[in-house]
Amino acid sequence: MELNRRTVIAGAAAAGIAATTLGGTAHATGGSKPVKTLFGRLADGTKVHLWSLENGGTRLKVLSYGGIVQSLEIPDRRGRYANVSAGFDNLEDYVAQSPYFGALIGRYGNRIGRGRFTLDGRSHQLSVNDGEQSLHGGAQGFDKRVWDVEPFVKGSDVGLHLSYTSVDGEMGYPGTLKTKVTYTLTRHGDWRIDYEATTDKATVVNLTSHVYWNLAGEGSGTIEDHELRIAASRYTPTDAGLIPTGELAEVAGTPFDFRKAKPIGRDIRVSHPQLVTAKGFDHNWVLDKGITARPEHVATLRDPSSGRTLRIATNEPGLQFYSGNFLDGTLTGPTGRTYRQGDALCLETQHFPDSPNKPRFPSTVLRPGQVYRTTTVHTFGR
Repeated sequence: MELNRRTVIAGAAAAGIAATTLGGTAHATGGSKPVKTLFGRLADGTKVHLWSLENGGTRLKVLSYGGIVQSLEIPDRRGRYANVSAGFDNLEDYVAQSPYFGALIGRYGNRIGRGRFTLDGRSHQLSVNDGEQSLHGGAQGFDKRVWDVEPFVKGSDVGLHLSYTSVDGEMGYPGTLKTKVTYTLTRHGDWRIDYEATTDKATVVNLTSHVYWNLAGEGSGTIEDHELRIAASRYTPTDAGLIPTGELAEVAGTPFDFRKAKPIGRDIRVSHPQLVTAKGFDHNWVLDKGITARPEHVATLRDPSSGRTLRIATNEPGLQFYSGNFLDGTLTGPTGRTYRQGDALCLETQHFPDSPNKPRFPSTVLRPGQVYRTTTVHTFGR
């Protein structure tokens, strides 16, 4: 199935993903060049910068540390702006205690069971950082690296090119992986992410973004009244370590059925074994569309109170919906409010968790001479 992975998205970035196709907002203004300011310094003195972008009614702030979305502001139905992404107002908290707030995730988004996989007959032991599992690339994944950032203005679009080279053996992964991720704000206010990577040895790759969304505004309270729709008839149940069992289970008749929009809180406390294990939703949905050549609409999130909506399009085959189960009130956002369980959620476009150990799952293998490409588009409305 490696061929699917390689041919998926060859034309996605070039296609431009027209906002009209994805339901863009009414805003249509050209943006100005992103602005760079100093956000802080790491313990070794490395500077971390904050890049501020605005276009089409969307305001985005990104850190060079971890490619982190530090803030994303959009208007509500009355034109009032709010930051809808959870995070911190200082570098120290991102370094010391962030649960991947807003981060760019790699080399492998989600979990790999026991941090082990075999590729071409050779076994690889990865960094283990989530019980017995390797989570989001290990203890020092892409979320904890300082990326090279190059701003751009192209026609009516503005954005950032983020680059990072992961050396052979980093966190246990084979091959030197050269990664380029492009964040673009379009004239219609869409936020597009284009991922690209090459390797000099066979390896596995699964890049994603880990924004914690609350469309009512970060720190405003629960997301259980948000209405969510996911175009998926199946999901991947997990074991006690949140590793997929390999089953592709039907969502019909279960709390995992989001084929029609419903409030997240409607079924979250149903006594279903999978919800008990994960303390809520923390699962991969198997998107009905499968792997596609262009990003297709797969999920819609709506906050009835503000009218804000988020539509997600991707060419990936999976979507991880995480309902903020492990937020416990110990973290404080930029508005001085604490984040408690269910105060934000993640919608991570991806290949499936533990795919390197599940031959029946779509392959995440990347080989020399191939180019990993994938695109996700976030469209905002009100």
